[in-house]
Amino acid sequence: MKSATVIGTGAIGTSIALALTRTGVSVHLNDVNSTAARTAEAMGAGSIHIPDRQVDLAILAVPPTCIATVLARAQRSGLAHAYTDVASVKARPQHELLAASADPSTYIGGHPLAGTERSGPLAGRADLFVGRPWVLTPSARTAQGVLNRALELVALCAGTPVIMEAAAHDHAVALTSHAPHLISSLMAVRLKYATEANVRVSGQGLRDVTRIAAGDPVLWGEILHANADAVADVLDAYAGDLNLAITALRDLAVADPTVRKRAANDLEELLKQGNQGRARVEHKPGTSLADLAAVSVTISDEPNSLARVFTAVGEMGINIEDIRIEHSPGQGHGLVELLVHQSSAPELSRLLSAGGWVVSQ
Repeated sequence: MKSATVIGTGAIGTSIALALTRTGVSVHLNDVNSTAARTAEAMGAGSIHIPDRQVDLAILAVPPTCIATVLARAQRSGLAHAYTDVASVKARPQHELLAASADPSTYIGGHPLAGTERSGPLAGRADLFVGRPWVLTPSARTAQGVLNRALELVALCAGTPVIMEAAAHDHAVALTSHAPHLISSLMAVRLKYATEANVRVSGQGLRDVTRIAAGDPVLWGEILHANADAVADVLDAYAGDLNLAITALRDLAVADPTVRKRAANDLEELLKQGNQGRARVEHKPGTSLADLAAVSVTISDEPNSLARVFTAVGEMGINIEDIRIEHSPGQGHGLVELLVHQSSAPELSRLLSAGGWVVSQ
């Protein structure tokens, strides 16, 4: 690939442009928001100048409800040889492009499974897609050359291609992305009505649960609208589990010991199933939570404390697969949880303890 146009210079579009530019592809930037396009250009993501010839690939980084219209317009202008998008819903754009008189043979749906709750070009990162799945949803009419071009895009961005049927993709992301975002937002809604005293005692768990609720409500409203049925299916199942939990919690207070015992068992079973589900979430390609163990290290609230922990672990030759940090403003210390392969955890705990760190596993 020698040239590309990125239409839409939000966080994802700018990240793709940065990744392509870094590999030597000539990238042109297009956005109805000229300020966003100029910002992306200033970041080194490409040029806002109109290409003087047909580019190899156009990437549509616009909301799912806009894909068909933008695609048809770009095809009529002869912008590119091939087209793809990065919207998180695939079936609806695939259906709508025919009504918009777009050519399905030069288009392939795409969805990089990477992102940030921040929006706009300044949230763009060239390494955003490294090692992340990138779903491609070719239709029966997608030309082989277009699929090959999309696979090249994924490779240039260092992602991992996954070929899926559009409807299967939408049901998958309803479970793994769209419903979780809505549930996170619903939890955050409760905080709007909480007292200041209650909010002050919030811990890391609440921050983790509500982090993605900071996403752009307009964009997420469009995503949920485009994938409404699949998200509703997930929430139906979630509602069943939620009702079971509510009933069990109420029954813990009743006089009948048999009812209390059943309620306690129901809650424990839900928590166990939660453990089992969480363990299936992949951290890195080939590594799941089931393969990892956590080593918790207490660190002081001083400059370079965290860096000293990483330096110490690096000198031990042990690879950190993931980290979690728990710290609240005003506390004199924090907790960093290092996730390493289970076989490395005992030795890491021993060496850190010998080095004077307060460690628990």
